[in-house]
Amino acid sequence: MKFHSIRRFLIAGLVAAAAIAAVAGCGGDGQQAGAKKFLNIGTGGTAGTYYPIGGAMAEILNKEIPGMNASAQSTGASVANINMLQDGSIDLAIVQNDITYYAVNGTEMFKDKKFDGLRGIATLYPETCQFVTLDSSGIKSVKDLKGKRVAVGAAGSGAEANARQIMEAYGLTYDDISVQYLSFGEAASALKDGNVDAAFLTAGYPTASVQDISSQNKIRLLPVEPAAADALIAKYPFYTKTTIPAGTYAGCDEEIPTISVMAMLVASDKVDEQMGYDIAKAIFSNLDRLQAAHSVGKLITKEGAKNGMSLDMNAGAAKFFGE
Repeated sequence: MKFHSIRRFLIAGLVAAAAIAAVAGCGGDGQQAGAKKFLNIGTGGTAGTYYPIGGAMAEILNKEIPGMNASAQSTGASVANINMLQDGSIDLAIVQNDITYYAVNGTEMFKDKKFDGLRGIATLYPETCQFVTLDSSGIKSVKDLKGKRVAVGAAGSGAEANARQIMEAYGLTYDDISVQYLSFGEAASALKDGNVDAAFLTAGYPTASVQDISSQNKIRLLPVEPAAADALIAKYPFYTKTTIPAGTYAGCDEEIPTISVMAMLVASDKVDEQMGYDIAKAIFSNLDRLQAAHSVGKLITKEGAKNGMSLDMNAGAAKFFGE
């Protein structure tokens, strides 16, 4: 009797141990239950677009990927995010696709600082190149900027590189203008005060600061015509053609052809193939949550997720999008 009791005790113990092992092995994707996956997402300033979109992405990943603990953090945006990916302080980031192009090719602000360990997850939405002038200036074309005072963006910024490249497509260099290195906030004030003739920015439209100018002054947006756009895209593959709809800004009653760079989600090569697939699947299966987070969410589509892709994709993300 005593032997049978011991035997039953041992069998019960083995069954319990097996059950515990089975539960422990049910984390999915070979992960143990309770084994947390931590991802830090670099965004931008809290008043910008990247921060709410990144926050929504973190919420999606936490809900859709078992064991995920993702968080979005405010950063200095694109260039800062690349540097943080490089030093390992973040794992994912929202960055302009031209900045990633410079990083992986070691050009512009990343000259001699090439970053080989960067991978694309998806492109998201256009950030549009906008040359703004007052209608009273008489400036109607990028060519007309010759001899004018032009605010091109902060020195070394992505916007400044965009302005320089667009003018180059029209045969202009900084030697042809009176160049002013101003952030767009500074440039908007200078434009209203008559201290510059034109100002450049790269941002999703409608841009609040341009709306502010147009509420007080009749403005003009300078077009980037198709031939110039084609030349730019041939040389800099991160650009895409964009049309700013009529009525986007007060007094602008005609649609304006121009170009855009793309906001995109990138990862360091520490994000493996399976995780890249899971991230892409989670986000692009829940785009309604991005739309609820910010109006630009309406522009994020699975069909457009490789438009303007300026670097090699994470293998898992490429698999999800059918590359």
